[in-house]
This record gives sequence, C-alpha cells and structure tokens, in this order.
Amino acid sequence: AEYMGIFEPINLRLILMDITTENRLRKELESLQRDYSDTFIVELANDNLSIWNIYFEGAAGSLYEGEQFIVEFRFSPEHPLIAPEVVFVGKPPEHEHVYSNGFIGLSTLYDDWLPSFTAGSICMAILSMLSSAKTKTKPENDSLICTMTKGGSPKSLPWKFYNDRV
Repeated sequence: AEYMGIFEPINLRLILMDITTENRLRKELESLQRDYSDTFIVELANDNLSIWNIYFEGAAGSLYEGEQFIVEFRFSPEHPLIAPEVVFVGKPPEHEHVYSNGFIGLSTLYDDWLPSFTAGSICMAILSMLSSAKTKTKPENDSLICTMTKGGSPKSLPWKFYNDRV
C-alpha cells in the first residue's frame, strides 16, 4: 500500500522500543543508586540516559583496595537485548582481563550476555573479577589489542573466552 500524505508513516516498533529502553534504563539507574549506593556512584554523561560513568573503589582486602576506578556504560537503543559497551575510562586497573585501553574481557559483556543482566549486576561482576585477582598483570596480548582497536569499540573484537578457574 502506498502512503499518500504530508507526513511519513511512523514506525511504532521503533518508538515502543525507545520507550521500553528508556523505562528499563531509568529502572536500572534507580536500582543502582538505591541498592548499591555504598559501592557505586553513577553520573550520567551530559544528562544522557544512554551514557553512564560509574565510580567505584577496589574492594577491601583485594589487590585493588582503595584504588579508584571509572567504568563507562554506553547503552544502545536495543538494550537490554544487546549488552552495553562497558570500558574503563582514565587509568584502568592492571588486571589479566583488562586492557590498557580500558577494554574488559568479561564474557557477560559479549557472548554470555542475557537481557536479565543489569548495570548493577555487571558492576558487581567487574568488582568480583578484580577482587579475585592474585596478581596485577596485563593481558598477554595487551599491546596488540590496544594497537588493533585504537579508537574503536570493544564490540568490534572477536572475543574468545576460556574458563580460568582451576
């Protein structure tokens, strides 16, 4: 059918998805601020609901105790169906799964993402990953990955994950 008129037809699916995404992000933001206020501080970048800077300290008793970190979350319009892009900004921790450019090798951000995950659960996973470190060391392929992805997104990489539990 041809549309005849002065206005373009509206794609309701896109509008509903935007409303759904916005509502989901608002709920996640409220939950993070309410349930994790003693661990994480959230700031919206330029009041943009799709870009969050989350501040936290390394956990007590860990190698990173007292160190301060910032992770940036970038949410797509398809959130929560697609994982947010999450990277450390500023100086990232020296960790076997964190690259010098801030990229994080955490399977829940890529292959193992589920729409039921929240910003709070991802923050806790990152804190847990840091807390379980036995040594401070960079990934073996740190310089290669940083060179290959200069200015790019961690989602552009073909991540391969291995269970490193004994």
